[in-house]
Amino acid sequence: MKFLKRFFGNLGDLQKRILFTLGALIVYRIGSFIPLPGVNASAVLHLFQGDNGMMGMFDMFSGGSLSRMSVLALNIFPYISASIVLQLLSATSKSLGELRKEGESGRMKINQYTRYLAVLLAVVQGWAVIRGLEMMAPVNGVSAVVNPGFAFELSAIIALVGGTVFVMWLAEQITARGIGQGASLLIFAGIIAEVPGGIAQLISLGSVGQISPAMIALVVAFVVGIVALIAFFEQAQRRIQILYPRQVMANGVMNTNASYLPIKINMSGVMGPVFASSIMMLPAFIQRFVQSDNLTVQTIMGFFTYGTWSYIIMFTVLIAFFAYFQTAVIFNSEETSNNLKNAGGYIPGVRPGEQTIKYLDNVVSRTTAIGVVYLIVVCVLPIILNTHVGMPLTIGGTSVLIVAGVVLDTVNQVQSYLVAKHYSGVVNKTQKKGRFRG
Repeated sequence: MKFLKRFFGNLGDLQKRILFTLGALIVYRIGSFIPLPGVNASAVLHLFQGDNGMMGMFDMFSGGSLSRMSVLALNIFPYISASIVLQLLSATSKSLGELRKEGESGRMKINQYTRYLAVLLAVVQGWAVIRGLEMMAPVNGVSAVVNPGFAFELSAIIALVGGTVFVMWLAEQITARGIGQGASLLIFAGIIAEVPGGIAQLISLGSVGQISPAMIALVVAFVVGIVALIAFFEQAQRRIQILYPRQVMANGVMNTNASYLPIKINMSGVMGPVFASSIMMLPAFIQRFVQSDNLTVQTIMGFFTYGTWSYIIMFTVLIAFFAYFQTAVIFNSEETSNNLKNAGGYIPGVRPGEQTIKYLDNVVSRTTAIGVVYLIVVCVLPIILNTHVGMPLTIGGTSVLIVAGVVLDTVNQVQSYLVAKHYSGVVNKTQKKGRFRG
């Protein structure tokens, strides 16, 4: 213990944050292997074998927790679904909208409401999973549930909800005490854990002659191209010049201060596709675990079948909607205009006030439109190539986007922290020199 205290005491704040994040991700991965009591994991695993659709994507996002039916099977997705509902309500409800404007206190209250709703959704989804497991047909004579009944249902639902609450808490701890955004990093860890299996599957298909070496090379080239495209667009931005009032220097020369307002092409980041994927996963989740013979229900579920054109169209619409919605939540043109006006800044050729608001809205709308096209190419094109062209893509475009986006965001946070630390050190040295000379 003394060694650990001495070791961590000698580390800088950034190193402590990085180590805390890595430790939290290790704990998360260990939790994904803790089995749900009373469930035969082998029977459940049979349900997911060869599933490259939405349930396979759900399992990949959870790091295999669902196919192993661990206590973390529901993962962070009830919280993400609750976040979608609360954000939509905040945009339509006057009371929640005013609560969001209260600043930090309002944000904390909304986060608390999100947690309550996430627990409620976890109870509903957990019940659906447990009931589905009890109704599953035996696989090779082995039932999915050892002793079905009320006692098993209650204990299993408590375990699943507890796992979801733990994952929510862990994500918040990573955001507060680590590096990066906690929920995104947990999904990132799950995807990375499943990548080696996908690569091994691709190699095994090539070794038995099911796919040609040329197709493997094409898949690798496509993935590399997608990663390069993501790296370019995630860093791309439209810079708006901002001018400030001229100042008269000591020598009588007029000095004009200028800066730039950066508008990112993909301001919504990875959350837009994550929200869209979460909504599209829910019908597949229900269909897999809650079987129904009702023709109407089967018809509705058919529209959400992975790879169908109805699924592709709905997924595309949801990506576009959440990209614009997230951008509207993140960027407030009226608030930005007021901040510029209060600071004495202005956009060349644009009057402060209403014209500045309209100008910023137009710029953000155009850049977001480009970002939407980019997101659709990255997230939807691999689905079309996989289901309609036959390209064996073992990892989807959404997964690649999440991985690349989280890596870039984390690197940017580390760089920002290092820059802030550097300037803080310079200021402290300057102050010490000033006191010494005084």
